[in-house]
Amino acid sequence: MAMDLKTMQSLAGRGRMGRRDFIQMALAAGITVTAAETLFANAARAEPKKGGKFRAGLGHGQTSDSLDPATWANAFSADVGFVLGSCLTGIDQKNNVIPDLAESFEPSDGAKTWVFKLKKGVEFHNGRSLKAADVVATYNYHRDENSKSGAKPALADITDIKADGDETVVFTLKAGSADFPYITTDYHLPIFAALDGGGIDWKSGIGTGPFVMENYQPGVKFTGKRHPNFHKDGPYFDEIEILSIVDVAARQNALITGDVDYIDRVDLKTLGLLQRNPGLKITDITGFSHYVAPMDVRAKPFDNVDVRLALKWAIDREEIVKKVLLGHGTPGNDNPLAPSIKFATQPEPVFSYDPDKAKFHLKKAGLSSLSVDLSASDAAFAGAVDAAVLMKDSAAKVGIDINVIKEANDGYWDAVWMKKPWCFSYWSGRPTADWMFTTAYAADAAWNDTFWKNDRFNELLLKARAETDEPSRAAMYKEMQQILHDDGGIMVLMFNNFTSAHSDKVAHGDLNSNYDHDGGYIFERWWFA
Repeated sequence: MAMDLKTMQSLAGRGRMGRRDFIQMALAAGITVTAAETLFANAARAEPKKGGKFRAGLGHGQTSDSLDPATWANAFSADVGFVLGSCLTGIDQKNNVIPDLAESFEPSDGAKTWVFKLKKGVEFHNGRSLKAADVVATYNYHRDENSKSGAKPALADITDIKADGDETVVFTLKAGSADFPYITTDYHLPIFAALDGGGIDWKSGIGTGPFVMENYQPGVKFTGKRHPNFHKDGPYFDEIEILSIVDVAARQNALITGDVDYIDRVDLKTLGLLQRNPGLKITDITGFSHYVAPMDVRAKPFDNVDVRLALKWAIDREEIVKKVLLGHGTPGNDNPLAPSIKFATQPEPVFSYDPDKAKFHLKKAGLSSLSVDLSASDAAFAGAVDAAVLMKDSAAKVGIDINVIKEANDGYWDAVWMKKPWCFSYWSGRPTADWMFTTAYAADAAWNDTFWKNDRFNELLLKARAETDEPSRAAMYKEMQQILHDDGGIMVLMFNNFTSAHSDKVAHGDLNSNYDHDGGYIFERWWFA
């Protein structure tokens, strides 16, 4: 009977055996009704099946969003990119780099040269075949000297890209980089078709991704239908709809009323209510994501390292994690590398609330008190305004007046982030130390939101990238983390879990932790049970 039961479960999982037939056969085999019901439900959810329209409500998006991959700076845009396009490589559930559009990738010359072989038969949404020239054009688009792409710093080590026929792409780097295949997973880098006059065709939204665009309203809504010739097993949904619902209460209400099937960034204060809803399921994933309060080190008073250190000791991060994340995360220590990332360390001393040390650094800066503005909006992360109030309260006890300025959600990333001297932001993190540092802390990185430059840090960044001896590389990254901790303008408040909720009608397999929304693969890999 064991083999028969497995066969029944397989048929149920593929939608080829209904509930009534399954239970009748199970009863005949001596299985109770309750057990049969459970077996059927589990089997029906376990196997991916196609069909249905999946609607996701995201706590990101603004009306200035664009289909231009160089501009993608929030999760709404990133998810549009994930559904329209595909990258050369991807990240699996264990944080390993795996092939996507590439069939294979091999290094040579001490990892200074990387050869990527493309999969055969990959098609764009319009039926045009993917070619190596499209890869070259896409990467050169982000590498252009006038490019403002968020991926540009990570590609700075590339000296040459060329197509060797239609199915091979050769990357030449300034120095060896064992991590280079990880860089090609960057969500800015889905491959678009090369244009005859130069550049790439991003305006049409035609890519090689799992869904074909039907309607796009920047920062509002995206709708798409399944790409019939997608190069992987998914997607399983017939249609998708991505909605920007920045207000957390509105987002959760949309899930509860059935207007959407999934939401991210749930309100942790009301998580218990969602958990009691029998039609909803919660996912709580520990990953690389972290919430930050970047200080522009060019602007007074943040140009003084002792002022920065005074603020770091004046903030009660434990309290913020407890009251904003409600325990769904861990306090930060001004090191953006999650403990699970290779080469991550814990710099000393560990920043915690210490009025005496805060006052010491204020005095060292020649101050007995301090008044600073902090721009806050829940567009940065759910609970950001509450976090700002907590920071104000704790800092007040050491003679620091934090004036909390509540900013509008819409336009926050254009008008506040990297514009105001002190504000909030978030990072989904990166799977390697080099990538995280290159993206956000290298001297001329486009997204260096503290505008911090440290000669020793930047010297080590280049050396560590090319170093093949792991102990030597580990020592360099350890020193870099300490420098950033001691001197940088970043305040890593906390590492947050990816906490989301979805209808129990939706099913999924093991989840990625490198990025929210199942690593960006939610639309490709999830299905209706």
